[in-house]
Amino acid sequence: MEKKPYHHLPDGTFRNPEGSPTSRSSSGKFSYRDFNKEKKKLDMTVPKEHVINKQEVLNNLDNLKDDDYIAWIGHATYLIKLGNTTLITDPVFSKNAGPLIFGPKRFTEPALKLNEIPKTDVFLLTHNHYDHQDMSTIRRFPFKDAKVLVPLRLGKYFKKYKDVNEMDWYDEIKINDHLKITFLPAVHWSKRSLTDTNKTLWGNFLIQYKGIKILFACDTGYGNIYKEIGKKYGPIDITMINIGAYDFRPMFDKSIYHTTPEEALNVAQDLKSKKVLGMHWGTFVLSLEPIMEPPIRFKENAEKFGFKKEDAITFKIGQINSLKSILKD
Repeated sequence: MEKKPYHHLPDGTFRNPEGSPTSRSSSGKFSYRDFNKEKKKLDMTVPKEHVINKQEVLNNLDNLKDDDYIAWIGHATYLIKLGNTTLITDPVFSKNAGPLIFGPKRFTEPALKLNEIPKTDVFLLTHNHYDHQDMSTIRRFPFKDAKVLVPLRLGKYFKKYKDVNEMDWYDEIKINDHLKITFLPAVHWSKRSLTDTNKTLWGNFLIQYKGIKILFACDTGYGNIYKEIGKKYGPIDITMINIGAYDFRPMFDKSIYHTTPEEALNVAQDLKSKKVLGMHWGTFVLSLEPIMEPPIRFKENAEKFGFKKEDAITFKIGQINSLKSILKD
């Protein structure tokens, strides 16, 4: 019999790469009700400058329509235009991250409505958590002829799409002569119900375009796997990685599944990244850190991990930057 990869378990579930952190140290009893009480104490005041005016977003999209660009819609949802191909990552346009009307509500609106996004050719989904796999968005998505790339066993959610591709770690798909996407390991987990923990895979996408490498690394904790990925695929030009949703104290001392801003920089360092774009903040309250803390910590700690402050990048919601401007020294 062919030997199964380490991350495939005999019972059909999946696990993180060898050497990944495996347990969260609890600091005492803490109920979900108490956690929600603590969340309600957070200051939800969003600075006006954190969100770009809708008309300006639409104007910028039009002005950059002939360029390669990255645009932040919110949370982990980006539009990435590379040549004549536009990709969307983990699209979530719903008002809450959960089943039906449940789950955390957004405190900032998506930069665009779903019917306002440009023609999208590739749909990337990293894993099945509700703040990434949004069934309402999947059902309403206007471009069902887009090529869909998903982790193993998530294809069943895309029955009305024409081109759905389930991927295991290290699988590659060539989109066109200039664009190739590889599915890579992440330190995370999957779950949508009480009975399906880790029954579907999770991971990161390496996007290679005309010699440029962009790693969309969301969600993930820190793990030894990034040194290995850095050796095999680095240097990475832009690492897009979660910098929010890390403070769950006192439920447990530390999240092993979401990097802190400092751990995100450490991952990017292991990947030999030139630029780091921090995401997965400023949209939903999933944890207890102040809502505007992640980008501050991200910038303040950049130099400790070998980056210039300006190479630790955060966007405003609705911000669109040309790829050329992001990559410039």
